[in-house]
Amino acid sequence: MARPIVILCVQHSSGLVMTHAIPVIDLQDYLRGQSGSLQRTAREIHDALTQVGFFIITGHGVPPDSIAGIFEEAKRFHDQPMDAKVALKLNEHNNGYMSLGRYAVWTSDVNDNDKPDLNEAFFMKRERAPEHPMRAINRRFAGANQWPAEAALPGFRERVLAYYRLMDDFTNRLLPAVAVSLDLDPGFFLPSFVDSQSNLRLSHYPPVPAETNQFGIAPHTDANFMTFLPQSEVAGLQVRMPDKQWLDVPLVPGSFAVNSGDTLRRWSNARFKSTPHRALPPVGRHRYAVPFFMAPHLDARIDCLPTCTGPDNAPRWEPISYEGWITKWTDANYDPKVQRDIAA
Repeated sequence: MARPIVILCVQHSSGLVMTHAIPVIDLQDYLRGQSGSLQRTAREIHDALTQVGFFIITGHGVPPDSIAGIFEEAKRFHDQPMDAKVALKLNEHNNGYMSLGRYAVWTSDVNDNDKPDLNEAFFMKRERAPEHPMRAINRRFAGANQWPAEAALPGFRERVLAYYRLMDDFTNRLLPAVAVSLDLDPGFFLPSFVDSQSNLRLSHYPPVPAETNQFGIAPHTDANFMTFLPQSEVAGLQVRMPDKQWLDVPLVPGSFAVNSGDTLRRWSNARFKSTPHRALPPVGRHRYAVPFFMAPHLDARIDCLPTCTGPDNAPRWEPISYEGWITKWTDANYDPKVQRDIAA
């Protein structure tokens, strides 16, 4: 059952508990397979993603030590000398290091900032062997990760990969609830997430003096299916609510902030939101963030779901593969050549 976790909360008619209008969903019963929990959790997810596009999950079962560990790895990576990080600058597969100072080019309807984003990040995806079919034909988004030398950052690669595998497994366990929330068979999405294209970002937001229209990351929506952000003690994430007001995401200890992205919005024919959000630069403290961007495999067909269309609700978009969609989005927002030029 959803339950109040912070002091300021209101009870919504659906039964969800809302903290500052952002729902909190407790997954404990669902993950234990308790009778009726699939339908109940699906209903809560549906209400959250149709009304807000964001929710907070507790009872998720991801070990606290694993969450603390990935934050520590993010700090270890970004504490390195700049020349060590730049040596891993983004490659043609968008894996590696992205430097500070990238000008945001997010869609204009949610972003009018005129200053560069103040965050640096390390990106990695699923680790595939060179002989893997995805790698063998040198597909753009299935190329090799880039890693610091083991001697330079002992254990980094092993721990980051372990966390990636943990999150890949955990997020896939939620797919039946997401499917049922859209009136689909529980197994509907599972084939699309075999050998998925999910990726992990280890971000660092340095403390800076507050300025007008300056962001750690400017207002945007996520391109992927769903995003899972473990919460830390340093605030910064804000969500644009349906009334267009920006709201701080409340810090609920041990939780994940979760949002749906453009892929799920497109799949659901805009039944589920892809809500704009942003991160403010921290003041007086460094902030680290480690979002896990859940995504289907490259050949997954993103076509209007049969339960999300009808005589008065025609499909809004043409079918597209996930590879086709993420190529368009990446070219508009994360051109690796631009990043290489910035880092040079």
